[in-house]
Amino acid sequence: MEYIGIVFGIFGLFAYLQVCSLKHRVESLEEQLTKTKGTPLYEDRRALLQAAKSYIGKQVELDLKEDHEDVDVVMYGNTKHGSNTILDVDEDWMLVQIEGPKGTKNKLIRMESIQRISLIRD
Repeated sequence: MEYIGIVFGIFGLFAYLQVCSLKHRVESLEEQLTKTKGTPLYEDRRALLQAAKSYIGKQVELDLKEDHEDVDVVMYGNTKHGSNTILDVDEDWMLVQIEGPKGTKNKLIRMESIQRISLIRD
């Protein structure tokens, strides 16, 4: 019976250490976020939003951040077999019409997931 108490004590100690390390990681990420406010990262987002607004109705190539990639945008919209046309933009979302070999789809894409927008045709 004593061994069961020791085993649970060891597991409890491991759980406590995991929670402490997670708390430290969250605090360091919060520090990094507060440091980046007002830096060029914010200005780049505003520039991206202005570029997207000026490209409404035009065909563009979208580069998405690696962890936000969309299959339709990558497979069809950015190739010679299809296109991405920006239909509408606001501060948080972009409505894109993706034309591919299987037809046309309208997709909402978060602005924070877009890395770069480039105009391919007028």
